Amino acid sequence: MKIEKTIMQMKLQTKLIRKRRFSISRLDRFKGELLNLYMNGLTVAELQRWLRKKRIKVAYSTVYRWVQKNG
Repeated sequence: MKIEKTIMQMKLQTKLIRKRRFSISRLDRFKGELLNLYMNGLTVAELQRWLRKKRIKVAYSTVYRWVQKNG
């Protein structure tokens, strides 16, 4: 009985640890502008530079993943 209780507690703990946490990206504020610029021919590197002008410092890979997900 005690072993079953321990197993259930550990399974519950694992489930809580593995729970996916979603947060809103800083890039979502500029979603319309970013997608419009991307669809009109800007590269991911150019989008990254455009964001820097807006004082949003993000890595190239972040912009790339965001475009793949939203574009």
